[in-house]
Amino acid sequence: MPSLREQLGSPPKRQNVIRDACGVLDQEVAEKSGLMGLAIRGAYKVVQGVKPGFVPEVVDHLLDDFLDALDPIYQEALQRGAKPGAYLESNAGKMADALLSITDKRAETARRAAIKKAYEKLRPTARKHVEAAAPRVGRLLERHAAA
Repeated sequence: MPSLREQLGSPPKRQNVIRDACGVLDQEVAEKSGLMGLAIRGAYKVVQGVKPGFVPEVVDHLLDDFLDALDPIYQEALQRGAKPGAYLESNAGKMADALLSITDKRAETARRAAIKKAYEKLRPTARKHVEAAAPRVGRLLERHAAA
């Protein structure tokens, strides 16, 4: 089976995946509640305020690395005859660790102090939030990848 990057990393699918990934991000941020939700929404506003279109630009820059990180889980699902979305959800911790290893590396070299500070503030609880996004991420993969 082709890799996720082979399937989703090129136009025209790439633009659709970026659009849908931004939608997933918007939904996840909007659903956060309490003090942590307030902090997450505030940090997201900082990121959105960097410049118009910054979030889709960042998603585009991270997409290849994210697809590569998710591909082993996706391929494992296919080998086991499982639906990739459900399999990703049942392996949410593995997914979160893979994605956060990428964002951790990027945050270390971030040039914008506000972005770096917001990331560092939220990083201690990031794993649980990324795990919570697994159902939406799984649906996104199922919608765009040929399983």
